[in-house]
Amino acid sequence: MADEIDRNAGQDRTSRDDRLKSALRENLKRRKAQARERAASVDPSQDGDGSLDEGTAGET
Repeated sequence: MADEIDRNAGQDRTSRDDRLKSALRENLKRRKAQARERAASVDPSQDGDGSLDEGTAGET
């Protein structure tokens, strides 16, 4: 009976490890996709000259 409990505990541990690995892998994929989206989108509030207003950029 103790052997059966040990075997079940080992299977539970393996099952848990597999679930954790899968969850971590999916989380990493999601975070990479978010990082790619952030890198691809250009922040419209930042121009090359640092101006926030497009109409007055370069005027003095």
